[in-house]
Amino acid sequence: MTLPGYAELHCLSNFSFLRGASHPEELVEQAAAQGYSALALTDECSLAGVVRAHLALKKLSGASSVAVDRKKGAKMPLQLIVGSEMRTVDGLKLVFLAQNREGYGNLSALVTLARRRAQKGAYRLYRHDLDALSPNGALPDCLVLWVPEAGATAADGRWLGERFDGRIWLVVELHGGPDDEARLASLLALAEASGLPAVAAGDVHMHARARRPVQDVLTALRLKTTVFEAGYALFPNGERHLRTRLRLARLYPPELLAETLGIAAQCRFSLDELRYEYPEEIAPAGETTTSWLRKETERGLRRRYPDGVPAKVRGRIEHELALIAQLAYEAFFLTVHDIVRFARSREILCQGRGSAANSAVCFALGITEVDPARSEMLFERFVSKERGEPPDIDVDFEHERRAEVIAYIYQKYGRERAALAAAVISYRTRGALRDAGRALGFDCARIDALTASLAWWDKREQLPERFAEQGLDPESPRVRKWLWVAEALRGFPRHLTQHVGGFVISRGPLARLVPVENTAMPERTVIQWDKDDLDALGLLKVDILALGMLSAIR
Repeated sequence: MTLPGYAELHCLSNFSFLRGASHPEELVEQAAAQGYSALALTDECSLAGVVRAHLALKKLSGASSVAVDRKKGAKMPLQLIVGSEMRTVDGLKLVFLAQNREGYGNLSALVTLARRRAQKGAYRLYRHDLDALSPNGALPDCLVLWVPEAGATAADGRWLGERFDGRIWLVVELHGGPDDEARLASLLALAEASGLPAVAAGDVHMHARARRPVQDVLTALRLKTTVFEAGYALFPNGERHLRTRLRLARLYPPELLAETLGIAAQCRFSLDELRYEYPEEIAPAGETTTSWLRKETERGLRRRYPDGVPAKVRGRIEHELALIAQLAYEAFFLTVHDIVRFARSREILCQGRGSAANSAVCFALGITEVDPARSEMLFERFVSKERGEPPDIDVDFEHERRAEVIAYIYQKYGRERAALAAAVISYRTRGALRDAGRALGFDCARIDALTASLAWWDKREQLPERFAEQGLDPESPRVRKWLWVAEALRGFPRHLTQHVGGFVISRGPLARLVPVENTAMPERTVIQWDKDDLDALGLLKVDILALGMLSAIR
């Protein structure tokens, strides 16, 4: 039997918190192993996992740039499509797929719109939001999949068809249930009545069937219950994984599988296309960032060395400025310089640290205090063309006055162009044991006693011994399941929180680069990518950190 080509267009990772049961990397690797043509990562109102999927694909392909290799016609193991699943307040479940860079920006802006009007961890999307981002049609340069649920009508389909003319499909998702044949006939009839083409998809929540116990536990945690009481909220089987193409061929009509390839072919966006642009106003009118960085550096050198710049320092300055210009990092240095200058104008103690201390330019700008005339630091430890990593300047401010600096950044650039980087909070051993035990119905007192008995130096092999000390038989099926699920949960993202102080500041609307959402703290916003994701894409951030010792010195 010839296996059909297939692209999975509806797939959630564990960045759909307490829903998806697999890492983005696992999903990419499994999709490639199954011989899929493409995989769309479509986490719920989120793009938080796409960078990790992107990096996994690059590692899998062995290519330095997926986009470049695709242009050369190289055979890629898999195409990654960036998308997101969202549900409107009146119950329309939609999956959006970015076709190109413009479509990605529109999708990111829509995620931001829905997230910013809700509290941390939630979102609200209305039907009229689909028209909000463009006067020329609903969400341009994005394809849309409609996932009909109970109560869906042909009127809903026609309404969607009017807004996404030629860009919307009705999704048929079959999971080996006893009513699959009737469900297929019903969905195809709904598609015909709505005037929409139909396409197959999997509503994937895990890369392999073996993760189903983890998915059940996550569902119970989300619903604040146990797996024994969750009832029909749990999936009836383990079919929501990346199934073999043979299995798919037996479930779906061939035309629905072929349609997935046509949709994937219309999605050409890669994260390699993202380009970060720093604010233009960082240099005054009539100056470029290159000329203004030179002038500010020379001004700083005259202040640092009133009797003349030592030849050693001059040589290092010229070398650094040339490399900074070659890598187009001038605006980054000027942004940090502007923030430090503001702090000192308010007599807020601050101090740059870390590898930035290797830079003579940072010393001249007043960002650091390590005199290059009295040191033998290597600038390439801080900025290197060969290493290809963005510079990292950490600036500490007085703990009690850092809020003034943050307020200045928001005031200068606005909330549309500045936000904190995220920090991904992941499960560690204690948290994984606690949540898994609670979802599996173990007594809270027993769970607390077990986790309290753990020490940071305990190895995973010692966990059965700790269970036994609490009167739990580590060989009993229920306890073994607890151990297995907890081990699987280790490293799973639990939620996003704000980075300790990493700001991302953009020239245009930040929401078209990466989605922005609210934090638990009022008047703070955070992007959906963390420090490692930003570094991986070469996007720069400014670290505005708090140091209690500076308050003590004050």
